Amino acid sequence: MKKNIYDLPWYVYILECQDKTLYVGVTLDVAKRLKEHNTTSICKYTRIRKPLKLVYQEECLNHHEARGKELLLKEFTREEKLALIERSHCIG
Repeated sequence: MKKNIYDLPWYVYILECQDKTLYVGVTLDVAKRLKEHNTTSICKYTRIRKPLKLVYQEECLNHHEARGKELLLKEFTREEKLALIERSHCIG
């Protein structure tokens, strides 16, 4: 039986734009989505802020969890996002 796409693991991610702003999104495939952001004009916010680099990603259980974390991160201040990014680089 084929799994529902929304039940698969999803990722919440943060991109740093050329102008140093931070973009938050969700996807099934972070590498593919980063490439789309950098090579297409699909996303209105990032289309004029290239190049973009991935600075944070977190695996979630499913789409619902990823969207919830995305909404939470979008409420973070820039300083809170930067602190999260910094902490994630110190792990491992």
